[in-house]
Amino acid sequence: MKTKRLSDIHLRDPFVLTDKNENKYYLYGTLGENVWEGPAIGFDVYVSSDLQEWAGPIPAFRPEPDFWADRHFWAPEVYHWGGRYYMFASFKAEGRCRGTGILTAESPEGPFHSMGLPLTPHDWECLDGTLFVDETGAPWMVFCREWLQVEDGEMYAIRLLEDFTGTVGEPVLLFRASEAPWTKGFGDSGKNYVTDGPFLHRLSSGELLMLWSSHGAQGYALGIARSLSGQITGPWTHDPMPLFTKDGGHGMIFRTFSGQSMLTIHAPNDVPNERPVLFLAVEDGGRLTIEKRD
Repeated sequence: MKTKRLSDIHLRDPFVLTDKNENKYYLYGTLGENVWEGPAIGFDVYVSSDLQEWAGPIPAFRPEPDFWADRHFWAPEVYHWGGRYYMFASFKAEGRCRGTGILTAESPEGPFHSMGLPLTPHDWECLDGTLFVDETGAPWMVFCREWLQVEDGEMYAIRLLEDFTGTVGEPVLLFRASEAPWTKGFGDSGKNYVTDGPFLHRLSSGELLMLWSSHGAQGYALGIARSLSGQITGPWTHDPMPLFTKDGGHGMIFRTFSGQSMLTIHAPNDVPNERPVLFLAVEDGGRLTIEKRD
């Protein structure tokens, strides 16, 4: 199979799984060709041993004929849990609210199969669910409620059953997008604020951070929120300036086999030029800084 460099891979919302079972890196993301319009294709995966050359695309998910959604297949994230692989991803259909559902497979390459309807509330427009495991080992899903429905985008967390087949209790509101000092409203009212792409990351000090994206002064950006309690329920505060300020975002952090922390985002944020980009993520006294990786 031919390999590609990241600069040749057209994906939004990149997610990298470091899989110790296979000793490989697996790159997932939103397919750039039909992200906004047309029938959805599914999700692909690329595989690498060095983060430089990526084999693929390999079809990781293709919807079965009775799958409930037919468009806007967005932001797949894959986790190894209980001996299987689980993909969190967002989907949409005519007359149905966008929601995050879970798919499962025996291999990180798939094929992934749906576990049922979305786990986000059926009457909420939601997207970008991500997995968080708390200090007791209990799984949660953090997700966004869209500005399209609530104007000021919201961030929520909800407990999951251990087998990811359902939820426990009601969603907990963590914050609204306008609470971050770096976010900018848009639209005629100036009151529309985006919440996108949450990802949880714990520093070596134990401090719990959330990477998330919105519109800032220079376009799409990646910011940092901090849990004052160290727990998913917060309360959450926001760094005054984004980690990545201009025309890129929807990030996540993964650890390499050599122990380095890496940040991946897509940049720029315009179709059809989006590409996965890697940065070295450096932790220093509670601060994260990033250094471009060639």
